[in-house]
Amino acid sequence: MKRILILISVWILFLIFSPRLGLTKEESPIPKLTTFYGKSYKGVQDPEFISYDQLLRNYLVQRIHKNFGIRLDPKNYSGFDLLEIESLFKCKKANEPFDLFLRMFPRYQ
Repeated sequence: MKRILILISVWILFLIFSPRLGLTKEESPIPKLTTFYGKSYKGVQDPEFISYDQLLRNYLVQRIHKNFGIRLDPKNYSGFDLLEIESLFKCKKANEPFDLFLRMFPRYQ
């Protein structure tokens, strides 16, 4: 009887502390971004750079929305602009509007 209780308790603990696989709706873009680490590109028209920039834009737009509640269009800003925008949002004062910082960046269409 003790063995059964121990096995059941171990099984329950395993279920509680095991990683939750397959429960998220969207796959995180972080593993995809790591495939671009250390690569160099011929220019901004390089297809690999374009796919990297699009993935970076989508990831940063999601992260800015999650952390600050601001929805940005990934088509309007470059990936590097979004990195700067996020860092400025982290440094802004509580009474400063977000629009003040967004005006500093040109929008791409």
